Amino acid sequence: MELTTILIIVGIVLFILVIWYISVSNKLNRAVVKIDESLSGIDVALTKRYDVLTKMIDVVKAYAKHEKETLFEVINLRKDMTMQEKNDANKAMDENFKRINIVAENYPELKSSENYKTLQQSIADVEEHLQASRRLYNSNVSLFNQMLVTFPTSSIAKNKGLTKKDFFEADETKKEDVKIDL
Repeated sequence: MELTTILIIVGIVLFILVIWYISVSNKLNRAVVKIDESLSGIDVALTKRYDVLTKMIDVVKAYAKHEKETLFEVINLRKDMTMQEKNDANKAMDENFKRINIVAENYPELKSSENYKTLQQSIADVEEHLQASRRLYNSNVSLFNQMLVTFPTSSIAKNKGLTKKDFFEADETKKEDVKIDL
């Protein structure tokens, strides 16, 4: 073989190796970006959980407080009534309850219970979003860690100084259910 042919073959092989190195290096870089992105998704989900739950709990507490205050006001109004006034008020309330029952039959979901249902749904939604973010992060870490231990990608990763990433694991305190105090 001629020297020119050997140089061309060596050049082609080197070119292929450089292209392969760049390709694998870019694949590893993309995996790191995906991990960072999914970690950010966990932060977004945690922030959403905090914001939604604190606001929803405040709304439910405020509405429950309003209902409680209204009930106490009715009790206090009755306290100073004569027996005749109580009877008259009772008859008027019976008439109102009949109307309320007719409305309740048409609209069985009361406002207060709807707030609690909304709170429950919000809790389920934010927890689902958070779990999905954690699963995505762990999936990206798994793919990255697999690339780090698979030859020949592992040699390029080692050359770039890349090391295994840790999976998301909740703290022991975060594994406990959140107590919602209404």
